Amino acid sequence: MTKKLRKVLVANRGEIAVRVLRACREEGIETVAVYSDADRNALHVRLATEAYRIGPPPASESYLVGEKLIEVARAAGCDSVHPGYGFLSENGDFADACADAGLAFIGPTGEAMREMGDKVRARDRMREAGVPIAPGSDGAVEDPGELERIASEIGFPVMIKAAAGGGGKGIRIVHDAAELVRAFEMARSEAEKSFKSGAVYVEKFLAKPRHVEIQVLADHHGHVVHLGERECSVQRRHQKIVEETPSPIVDPELRSRMGEAAVQAAREVGYRNAGTVEFLVDAERNFYFLEMNTRLQVEHPITEQVTGVDIVRAQLEIAAGNPMTLRQEEIQPRGHAIEVRICAEDPANRFLPATGTIKQLDLPGGGRVRIDAGLYEGMKVDVHYDSMLAKLIVRANDRDEAISRMQRALGEFHVTGIKTNIGFLQRVLATDEFRSGTYDTGFIDRHQDELLAPPSDGAARDLSLLAAIVAHELRRLRSTAAAAPSAATGGRSAWRTALRRGRP
Repeated sequence: MTKKLRKVLVANRGEIAVRVLRACREEGIETVAVYSDADRNALHVRLATEAYRIGPPPASESYLVGEKLIEVARAAGCDSVHPGYGFLSENGDFADACADAGLAFIGPTGEAMREMGDKVRARDRMREAGVPIAPGSDGAVEDPGELERIASEIGFPVMIKAAAGGGGKGIRIVHDAAELVRAFEMARSEAEKSFKSGAVYVEKFLAKPRHVEIQVLADHHGHVVHLGERECSVQRRHQKIVEETPSPIVDPELRSRMGEAAVQAAREVGYRNAGTVEFLVDAERNFYFLEMNTRLQVEHPITEQVTGVDIVRAQLEIAAGNPMTLRQEEIQPRGHAIEVRICAEDPANRFLPATGTIKQLDLPGGGRVRIDAGLYEGMKVDVHYDSMLAKLIVRANDRDEAISRMQRALGEFHVTGIKTNIGFLQRVLATDEFRSGTYDTGFIDRHQDELLAPPSDGAARDLSLLAAIVAHELRRLRSTAAAAPSAATGGRSAWRTALRRGRP
């Protein structure tokens, strides 16, 4: 008999909260949203069955307070908690606390999170499981002398990395011995501040690597499948900007080998629910384990677009204890999908986060265009949370068509009142290196000058401004017509009368 979750607390905000709420609604599951004072009027609050205040705007006093979230879940009669991504989504103690409170955590166990969240421990487990790992230290590096010995053995350049956390923090690339000790101290200091752990390890830095990840799903009954790869090499400060699937460098044979390695990684730690195993791929197409993200990924929609698998709904089914009916041989990706992250930031000013109020919002549309967002006109964007506003996703028959569709969609995406990275993304997709599919993780650094340069003749800016003015006027005319019914139409607006008569 198929089991079903009854009521889910969505322990997050923004577009991912909206994404989860919609999946729950389609499954007939009641939902509970939580919000800080800054999010009182947010879209995820409006979409939920119920909504509860959990504190002031700082995440440390609201979304990161696990006790408050569990208290709300129990008071509202929830049977489960979906953490989304970010915040407490990879906090093993929170997952354990949910289980102790009788709440199904829609994600892996706390133990699996801790195993894969500590990158030193994860490397050891992957080595034991036969998953390829890059040459480096066997554990955390304790002193500069040990670091110098390992670096000389594996050869420069090397990468010093925080054992805990993510998001590109606590990472230093070192090209020669003279830089080593200073980089070691800087990485330890940043790791301590960011993750309350100064533990770092070292591994060989691969020249021009590709960042390719494999999506996995695992149930409570030992069944694990992978959904193919995502190419995530367009990064700024180790944070992804553009993702696509399939990867331009992955052929069926490499996909099969990477998929098998990802499945083995999940089995090794008794993983369940949705997760992502990340790899670095070198110029010879050798791949090495990088880390495992024990949660739903920001970029999961592109995998959904090409496989037809709704990953969030699969999460709900797995958390309810149901066995997956999906079999590996049934997963046959079709077409090509690209996702870009629309962020409130100023690329011309070192990508500093932008704040303000969204005055006008015009979203793109058309066939095979998807937007995951929590945006609305009048929404205030402040400094308390991540700068990502929305995800724009397109699907097409092939890569060239997908790039063209994404450029068209970006050209229709207009936001006023705050600065965004839309123009920057358009320039990324227009480069020969991206279009050829030959880019790697150093792509943004190599092209920084041209990507940050304003249009030489101002034509693109003028065209965007003209489009925004036209959209504003059309909206004003519609609003005026709808609000001013005449006697000739019997109290109905001229717009509605025209539509009923079939006129354009």
